[in-house]
This record gives sequence, structure tokens and C-alpha cells, in this order.
Amino acid sequence: MSGAQRGRVLNRAVQLLRQRNDEIAALEVADTGKPISEAIAVDVASGADCIEYFAGAAATIHGDHFDLGASWAYTRREPLGVCVGIGAWNYPVQIACWKSAPALACGNSMVFKPAELTPLTAMVLAEIYTEAGLPDGVFNVVQGDARVGRALTAHPGVAKVSLTGEVGTGRNVMADAARTLKHVTLELGGKSPLIVFDDANIDNAVSAAMMANFYTQGEICSNGTRVFVHRSIINVFLERLVARVQAMKIGDPTDPSVHVGALISVDHMNKVLGYVAAGVAEGARLLCGGTRPTDASLASGNFVVPAVFAECTDNMSIVREEIFGPVMSVLTFDNEAEVVARANDTEFGLAAGVFTRDIQRAHRVVAALEAGTIWINNYNITPIEVPFGGYKQSGIGRENSLAAINHYTQLKSVYVEMGDVDAPY
Repeated sequence: MSGAQRGRVLNRAVQLLRQRNDEIAALEVADTGKPISEAIAVDVASGADCIEYFAGAAATIHGDHFDLGASWAYTRREPLGVCVGIGAWNYPVQIACWKSAPALACGNSMVFKPAELTPLTAMVLAEIYTEAGLPDGVFNVVQGDARVGRALTAHPGVAKVSLTGEVGTGRNVMADAARTLKHVTLELGGKSPLIVFDDANIDNAVSAAMMANFYTQGEICSNGTRVFVHRSIINVFLERLVARVQAMKIGDPTDPSVHVGALISVDHMNKVLGYVAAGVAEGARLLCGGTRPTDASLASGNFVVPAVFAECTDNMSIVREEIFGPVMSVLTFDNEAEVVARANDTEFGLAAGVFTRDIQRAHRVVAALEAGTIWINNYNITPIEVPFGGYKQSGIGRENSLAAINHYTQLKSVYVEMGDVDAPY
């Protein structure tokens, strides 16, 4: 197909996704435990936005012309071939869209493996693509655990692998892909800093800190789980934060009034509770939450009340390791140079946030932070138009924006001789 033809198919898929938004959101809640208020407003809609963006980009993919005087050359952007997408369980349909949209817009086919804990919505996306006119075999869904993922990443017929997952899985995927020199995009974990300077709008900073720790029960890779607050405002910050956190409603994720749903599994809930216990044992002060809810109707579910720790230090496990649950660690700092050094003292580099009214300081700190995506006076906003990805152990390559076109195409250079060939013999 031409780029324009591919774009038309993708745009039809966008319409179908939006028409089925509520149905797919309900499936997402059943799979993940996240609140329906989030899934119905964000998960499907953000996936549709991504496909719509790349539908528009499909017809614009092109090479370049090079005037060489008597001769000339040009480049072609060509599809890679078969691409593999491996999804995570926190945003199943969004991730399936984020990976398939650029792959299909560039003319590739994709084999997509959802996380084994959240198998449902990728299959609905496959139905929608077929109904939209995508030829059979161009978008394929296979189910399974890590063994299926490894079979795909090792397969010699696969040209590219795009994974969203944790760091250890990313290393394994990269090692398997290296055997046949596959293209790789890895969007991995994080332990991101959110820095609140003394001149920040405190209420906005508190809002961002809550969104950066408790949205989707804290199961978001870019979350700002290390909240650095200037010592001069720490008391008022914590007072306002704890009051708002304690007012959050935890419960049945199908209830539109609920703010915090269930974690993905009992094993993950126990992992999160183990980190809370470790934080207490290491000397951090637990200001609220960190327990299972007392409501009897929630006793058999994987619920954890949002936790806020104060008086944290940089060497604590809750500060250094990715928890992937509703646990916020608050630290204090005294000056800019100190907080930048501490923020960068991690193997991760996915995201960061800076709250200040000083525009020069904001851009100075952003330039010094080692992270792939940084927000000034906000957090976890990921427009499709903007590249998303990490530094250091948080990943390789970028998703979204026109930058993704480079990751789903290969460049062919063509030299065109306009004269005779001059041979020295």
C-alpha cells in the first residue's frame, strides 16, 4: 500500500476504537484493576490519538535528494519487515497502539505479545484493525509468558523488537536480539525524581506529586517516586499532601468515584507491602497508608492504601529501587547543585520533573538532569507529538513523535550516475 492508503486504514481503526471506548475500557479494568474513571478517559483515547497521529504521518514518509553536480543521489525510507511488540500489563491497549501505529504506518507487519496478565484488549485491537481493512497477517496477536517472548526475539525472521517492561527483561531481549542484529527499542523502568524548589506553587506541586505516584495505583514506569522538596517548604508541602492523599477513595475499580483500584496481582501486592515494611525498618517515617484497606469488602482484593514516606535518605531501598506501586518517598534538599547530583545518582533515567517559578533555573536544571523526558511545572504528560524514552538503564530508542519513524524504517542510499564511468584501466 501507499502511505496514503495505510493512513486511511489506520484512520478507520481510530474511529472504531473511539466508538468502542467504553467497552474496551471496561475490559482494561477487568484485566488491570485500574479505576474505570482513568480507563474510560485515558487508556483507549490515548491509543486512538497515537494511531491518528501516525495515520497522518504515513503519507509523509520520504527520503532526501542530494545534488552532486554532474550526478545525484537520493535516499529511500523502507520498512524493516516483521516487527515484534511486547507489551506491559499497566497500559495494555495504549502500549499495543503505541507500538503498532508507527510500525504499520511505515509499512511493516507486527506480531504483538501482550503481557500474560492482561491478554484481552490487544485481541480487540486486532479485531478493529481487521474491520478497518488491514490485510490478514499484518497485525498479529500471540499470547504467552516470557518463553513466547524469547521465541519471538530470537526468531531470525524478525527485524525489530520493541519492548515495554522492566530492566532485567530488557537486557534479556537485547541479548537475544543481538544474535541476529535486530533493531531494538526498549522502554524500561525508572526511579524518577520530582524536584520542588522553594518558589514553586505548592498546591500544583502536590497535585503533580500525587499524579506522579498514585495514578493507576502507582503502576507507571515514569512515575516521580523520589520527591525532593526544598527544606524551607517541607512542612507545608507534607501537610497539604497528606491531607489530600488521605481523602483519596480506594475500592472497586468499576465504581466511577474510586481514585485507587487494585494492583495487578497478589504477588505484586505482596512485593509492594514488602517495600513498605522495608521503608519503616530503614528509618523512614510513614505518614499515611502502606497497608491493606480495612473495608471488609476489599479484603480479598489486591489493594494497597497509598503510602507517603517522609525523612527518607538516598540509600534506602524505597528510594533506590523501583516499587511500581502507590508508595511515595519524600526527601529534603538545600540547594540546586545538591539536588541535581542526588537526582542523577541512579541507574535509571526515564523521566524527571521540576517545579519552580524561576524560568532560568528550570531550564538550567533540566539541562543537568539525566533523563529522557522532563516536565517543568507538571508531570506524566505524554503527548503523542513528543518523543518518549529513557537514558541509562531506562531504555534505548524513542516511542511516539516523528522520531519513531526512524525506529521503524531503514534508510537506503541510491547513487545515480549521469555520465560515463571513468576506469583507470
